[in-house]
Amino acid sequence: MAVYVDNVQHRFGRMIMCHLWADSQDELFAMVDRIGVASKWFQHPPKASWEHFDIGLSKKALAIAAGAVETDRFGPLEHVARRAGDQAKCDQIARLRAARGRTPGALVGSG
Repeated sequence: MAVYVDNVQHRFGRMIMCHLWADSQDELFAMVDRIGVASKWFQHPPKASWEHFDIGLSKKALAIAAGAVETDRFGPLEHVARRAGDQAKCDQIARLRAARGRTPGALVGSG
């Protein structure tokens, strides 16, 4: 089991945001408690496509220091596809990564 952050950078006002998600809600909420993110910012269906938090870059650094695994921008898509058992989507993501010179399933900094 793990907690993940992606390397996207979306502007929200003056902040730069990325995504934080986990293999389980318990892990996700333990991490946000640890890094000081309020649980009220939890995003989940039906308003979001998967369970996650949008966090600023300073919180991302804290999450990585606390053991979160950094992924590329396809990390959330892969997570949702794996949970749904959608092998075709996982294969598509692997092809997209390969086209961009990344190894399938690559984590940031690993390939």
